[in-house]
Amino acid sequence: MTNTNQEVTLSSTQHDQQAGHIPSTATDSSSPFTDWAFPFNVYAHALLLQEGKAAYLHYGLLQNDKVSLQAAQQFSMNLLRTRLPSPPCRILEVSTGLNSVLSLLSQCGYEVHGITRDPQQTTAIQESVEAFEAQSESFKALLFQESARYIEPLIIFNKALDLLPLSGDLIIIDEFALQQHDQAGIEALHSLNDLLALAERFGFELIEHLDLSTIAAPTLDYLLQVTQIHQQSLIKSLALSDEQLTRLNASNELYHKRYASGHYGYALLHFRKKTMPKWHLRILQESQMPEMLDLFKRAFNHDMAPAIWQWKYGSESGKKIGLWRGNQLIGHYGGIGRDILFFGQPQRAVQIGDVMVDMNERGTLTRKGPFFLMAATFLERYIGYGKPYLVGFGFPNERAMKVAERLGLYAEAGRMIEFSWNPRSRFPLLGTRLQLIDRGADFATRAVNECWQRMAADMQTAMIGVRDWRYLQYRYLGHPNQPYQVILVRNRFGGETRGVMVLRHDTHGCEIIDIIAPLTEIPLLVLHARRLAGMSGDHRLFCRITENFAAHFAGAGGIRQALDIRIPASTWGAVPAADSLRDHWWLMSGDTDFR
Repeated sequence: MTNTNQEVTLSSTQHDQQAGHIPSTATDSSSPFTDWAFPFNVYAHALLLQEGKAAYLHYGLLQNDKVSLQAAQQFSMNLLRTRLPSPPCRILEVSTGLNSVLSLLSQCGYEVHGITRDPQQTTAIQESVEAFEAQSESFKALLFQESARYIEPLIIFNKALDLLPLSGDLIIIDEFALQQHDQAGIEALHSLNDLLALAERFGFELIEHLDLSTIAAPTLDYLLQVTQIHQQSLIKSLALSDEQLTRLNASNELYHKRYASGHYGYALLHFRKKTMPKWHLRILQESQMPEMLDLFKRAFNHDMAPAIWQWKYGSESGKKIGLWRGNQLIGHYGGIGRDILFFGQPQRAVQIGDVMVDMNERGTLTRKGPFFLMAATFLERYIGYGKPYLVGFGFPNERAMKVAERLGLYAEAGRMIEFSWNPRSRFPLLGTRLQLIDRGADFATRAVNECWQRMAADMQTAMIGVRDWRYLQYRYLGHPNQPYQVILVRNRFGGETRGVMVLRHDTHGCEIIDIIAPLTEIPLLVLHARRLAGMSGDHRLFCRITENFAAHFAGAGGIRQALDIRIPASTWGAVPAADSLRDHWWLMSGDTDFR
């Protein structure tokens, strides 16, 4: 629920408020909440019918079953007010409503600035908070009433860090995820543990944590009851369908179960700004790309082209957390989203990349240091149960891997090995032929997707990135500056597809960057690649593959050697156990962002 900050009564004809005049008569044929977004319109109209008034839509704190919801909501308001510093002082109040909290606090002598959105604009509240500007340290308190759930926590704490002086108060009352389900899917609520950890990294001390779950949960019972009592009136007045109300009730019942099981909860968190942190964590914006490219050059002694940055991070699937000291970016931790098959089931993963810290800031390798601050925050925000990505993977150097293991962030989930072969003569193979694939190839969509489906059938007990035509276009044919050969192998007679291979030629030789084929076709593809390496004048053919799939390449002969590359799995937070992931990845050089 959320606070509408709009009181509408059955007895009055209209209600005067800062936002304007809203008609208040409610009959079976009309509702003052018709234009509100679902389900806020349902809650508001149900309260109006049941209570004769719709003043708030936030949770009530019901200490016993004899208290009305309106009184329970007022109790919640009083609880918040007693946590605020004494007036007069400046308060920033953030809610999803129409200013009645602002009005109430103003009457108490506070100078209140409100960032409010009505219920059909909850998605815009984060944008409003991020864009809000005021003199630094000019507010005594920041209050988030059932609005924090709509805002990225990094934005909340950065704004609080800027606007509050030392000893300033940050107060949040909201629902939280107390435990993560051991299942995939994005959680609707912020993790309480992650939020508390982030607050500490920003220099905020938790001075009070009130678990209000037991007295907030009955609000869900109330909502289920009143929507059932007034079902027909709600359907008629708000032009709803039976199915909409059925789905809403099912959602509230699920919420109720998650409260009962301890997965969800309701809490008041009172933080106080204790220190100014040495480093500041923020989500890196596209406008800050030049800062990242400058840091990349300082860290790795070579340039990243802006086009490569756009290719990696320009879409919604690119995630970037930066670390600043003053106005200078000194650290970066990035990730690129990837569709995968997770033991045969569609899932999302993120490939970690461009992890770097300025040379002058690398000395602290503890849980207070730059690397840990970025890595732990990224893992908490994006990876695990209830997060955008179920698992992560990457290709860190051995030093970075050891540091992450020691800090409890990563565990080993696999190793990379290399096979190499001598080139072959250019004479064609009798039974099969090759076709070059480019963006204009009219046969490519069907042929590549067919090869991928046959490969996917072999990967029911593995984890593998999706390798369909869409991915092939993005990763190889759409790369900003690296040319690849994308080759389809098919039968010379009959035209049946056998597999796709992606080759890269450089001073190291000809590399099989990627393969899309049933596992039994790997020796055939290697044989053709050896021919192409010979035709190109390469001194060798090689490929890199996770060690657990080595046997499928060993059948093609060649020389096998170990590589100093280990594949990490996140061990931070509620994530699939590293042991359950170990030796199940199919990864090749094409799964990196740098080959």
